[in-house]
Amino acid sequence: MSRSDPKRGPKAPPEQPASPTPAHEVALTISLPELLQDGSDLAFRETVFSMVLALGRLQSCRDAFGRAMGLTGSQFAVLVGVGHCQGEQGVSIRALADHVQMAATHVTTEVGRLLRRRLLLKRTNPLDRRGVLVSLSARGQRAVTEVAPFMREINDHLFAGFSRAEMQALDKFLARFRDNGERALAAIRATETGSPAPARRRARKPAPETE
Repeated sequence: MSRSDPKRGPKAPPEQPASPTPAHEVALTISLPELLQDGSDLAFRETVFSMVLALGRLQSCRDAFGRAMGLTGSQFAVLVGVGHCQGEQGVSIRALADHVQMAATHVTTEVGRLLRRRLLLKRTNPLDRRGVLVSLSARGQRAVTEVAPFMREINDHLFAGFSRAEMQALDKFLARFRDNGERALAAIRATETGSPAPARRRARKPAPETE
């Protein structure tokens, strides 16, 4: 029989497993009554987990498009965005940022990198001498054309089975979710800095259905 080491003192008793907390005592993750079912947030949480998974996969697809061109996902989005928005004169940084849903400062940085790789061209904006218009170079046009079949294949997998009406509903949801996200981030900053939190936006009533 072994004796305890007097220098170390007696052995500490083994740690006991934590008692499981009953599900009904777990704090809710949301308080909006319209998103609770019988007082439970289970369905809401499962939806959020699915959204995180789906958005992560969407980001992975965009990164793959970039890798196919030797670019990052953000650079891919900016380059293809230029192709779709340039028209005959080119596209401004602000208009491009609005199209690809990225901060103008981020777009400016990525445009600079794409210019150095000779994938874009820029010229002074004749309507605003302080700004520039960017367009695809011949090299950039070839890069976008070459990746297009890969993009179509992957997007066809991603959106298979969705109807036009479902995509329109998704677009409306994402537009509202994007705006809500700005307020959520403002609330996070307020919590972290101790500044006043933004007022919570009231839920909008659904529009009446038309026949």
